[in-house]
Amino acid sequence: MEAAAFEYHRKEEDLEVESFQGEKRKLIQPTSLKDPKLENLKQALVDWINKTLKAEHIVIQSLEEDLYDGLVLHHLLARLGNVKLDVEEISLTSSSQLRKLEAIMTELDKMLGVEDSCPIKWDVKLIHNKDLLATIHLLVAMAKAFQPELNLPPNVKIDVVTVEVSKSGIRSEVQTEVLTEDSNAGSDSSGYPEREDPIEQLLKLEANKVNTVKKAILHFVNQNMATLGLQVADMDKQFADGVILLLLIGQLEGFFIPLVDFHLTPVSDTEMLHNVTLALDLLDDIGLQLPNIEPQDIVSQDVAATLRVLYALFRKHKRN
Repeated sequence: MEAAAFEYHRKEEDLEVESFQGEKRKLIQPTSLKDPKLENLKQALVDWINKTLKAEHIVIQSLEEDLYDGLVLHHLLARLGNVKLDVEEISLTSSSQLRKLEAIMTELDKMLGVEDSCPIKWDVKLIHNKDLLATIHLLVAMAKAFQPELNLPPNVKIDVVTVEVSKSGIRSEVQTEVLTEDSNAGSDSSGYPEREDPIEQLLKLEANKVNTVKKAILHFVNQNMATLGLQVADMDKQFADGVILLLLIGQLEGFFIPLVDFHLTPVSDTEMLHNVTLALDLLDDIGLQLPNIEPQDIVSQDVAATLRVLYALFRKHKRN
């Protein structure tokens, strides 16, 4: 009886090995899983997703457990890439989840500039199998492409075991894999070109070209403030106290901000900071993340910071 049972388990193991023959699998070393840098990166990605999808009331806690079915990736693609896919909102079966992921990943690979000849660090099967390494690589690439200003923890490297199964046995190799580049590095390891902040690009142009763009944004602002009987003449100064910025957000997004929530005629830096902080929080709530901008930047009349905020609103509403 024991011999028969042993033979059964041996056949079962043989079948399992055969099913994986020719495959290469990457596994994160247990020691790297406990690395504080990896933990910080995972938390930064979780926070980024939750902020991006806050307006849709989507909250995740785990990269492995909350992305495999395609729901979160679907909403990220819609929010960040402005892409609407004809897929099920909620997929309950494994086959429907794979179909949904296939549609999402096809569109994402196009938008991320993934070429057929490039080594891809993620695919539908890996994401659906809750592969942490592939999921992180995908999210980092998305963050770089859609929000290059996002500050992810730099220089995150982990030890990865590559396992290859063949008829002759199992071969393994330990390598170091880069998840995020050193902040001082000139290029990223994924091979995808970094997109420079459009405002930084603008400010490098000749003064007349900068003024042309500022006039276009100013025209957009005044069009939307006309119903309130307000007009902005000096973009660099008139947004510093946060009042017009709050009123503009309310006009564009179609909601009323109670007067008790902000200072209509601020007389101190503290009151101005309160107004601008509220404005940036509202922008965050509607999905416009501006991670490199502090309220003090707007109050101190930082031209680049003010332009970034207005450009984000202009880009979102210019078609309306």
